[in-house]
Amino acid sequence: QVCALLSGGGYAEKVVVPAGQLLPVPEGVSLTDAAGLPEVACTVWSTVFMTSHLSPSESFLIHGGSSGIGTFAIQIAKHLGIKVFVTAGSEEKLAACKGLGADVCINYKTEDFVARVKEETNGKGVDVILDNIGGLYLQRNLNSLAVDGRLFIIGFQGGAVTEVNLQPMLARRLTIQAAGLRNRSLDNKALIVSEVEKNVWPAVVQGKVKPVIYKTFPLSEAAEAHKLMEESSHIGKILLIP
Repeated sequence: QVCALLSGGGYAEKVVVPAGQLLPVPEGVSLTDAAGLPEVACTVWSTVFMTSHLSPSESFLIHGGSSGIGTFAIQIAKHLGIKVFVTAGSEEKLAACKGLGADVCINYKTEDFVARVKEETNGKGVDVILDNIGGLYLQRNLNSLAVDGRLFIIGFQGGAVTEVNLQPMLARRLTIQAAGLRNRSLDNKALIVSEVEKNVWPAVVQGKVKPVIYKTFPLSEAAEAHKLMEESSHIGKILLIP
């Protein structure tokens, strides 16, 4: 039994996948729940750890902490001894993040996350930010980073265009990077999958990192699953099953 990092075409009963993108279903995880792991694990491990080199002595801000990406990122970061900050848009979502181990939970609708980050870090800022918002948050993200801080952008929910003051980058030696998984080469995807199996899978087997599944739908109800996702009330992953 295996799960896989797909390049697309996942709404199917059968898929063909390059061997390098396969992962064994971790012991103790159901075949269905395992489907919720490869994409989030490969996204977080490749961006935050392989590229931004987040380390145990550092701090980490995750935007959208209750998302599939966010719920995974909280768990793996806490497992590695990292201080975790999250933003989310409701008290229910923030409570779920706290339950997964997040140290500082910020309601972006009622709080200024920059001010809260500065308050919680004695003015220093966080070391790494994982961001799915893009343009809308770019200046605020730069203002939230510590010296030698790294911002990794994986989405543009807040737009792809903005005007920004670059001075904080020079003053505090900041780095901005962005990447997705889909357009990477097969060799690069295989490397990421291999690193995930080596570094993440043991934590899953130990029960330190668990797939957070909000709801499953039969494939015939894919439209209903999309409707639920668009409502943005879910916490974790929504899965389609054959």
